[in-house]
Amino acid sequence: MAEENDAHIKSASAWGQALAAVALVGALSGGFWWLAKTSAAESEPNPATCSAEETPAPKGKRLTGARLCEALNRPDLAALLGTPTEFAKTASGSDGSFGPPGGKKIATPQAQVEFETYTVTLSATYDGLPVAGSEAPLGSDARPQKVLGRPGVLYSTRTISISFRLDGGDADSGPAGALAVAQDVKDRGGSVDVTLWRADGAVPDDAVLLRVAERVLQTLPGWTPRD
Repeated sequence: MAEENDAHIKSASAWGQALAAVALVGALSGGFWWLAKTSAAESEPNPATCSAEETPAPKGKRLTGARLCEALNRPDLAALLGTPTEFAKTASGSDGSFGPPGGKKIATPQAQVEFETYTVTLSATYDGLPVAGSEAPLGSDARPQKVLGRPGVLYSTRTISISFRLDGGDADSGPAGALAVAQDVKDRGGSVDVTLWRADGAVPDDAVLLRVAERVLQTLPGWTPRD
């Protein structure tokens, strides 16, 4: 009888040790899985967020650099550019202007988002000039391009690279695709511009520029196909 009890005790002890071993293995596996998941999440770069606006926001219905940055720095921007695995490295907005000293200033708010392959700029110009018929000043390759029901002009320009040469020489520049679109359907003056520049110096594809412009512009305040 004592031998049977000893056998039962040993059997129960063996089962207990086996169950404890299984539980330990499960806990260790879960711990390693959690650590691996956490490490992978920490190793992934975080997309850049729009920097805070440093200048007072203009009065009225004018777009601000902060609002332009909010519209441009959208989660699917990399996918729209055809580079879905890239993350935005920098994103910023500013409220600039130009004009003669002591004269009337023309507001030119701007936002920019930089990726590994592309740099995208979204800007607005409040110069009161219509977009239609402005092809000549924009270059020989400028051509009319209607966007979301509004007059526009598709053209190319040159833009300065973000990276400067370490030897102190001039900054590199490359061709950029640009699109100017009227701020309203009736083209009563002013434009919103989208510019696309490639880090490798290649000419940006017009189809990519138009795809980005059509998706971004319609998210701006009051931007509808028809006013």
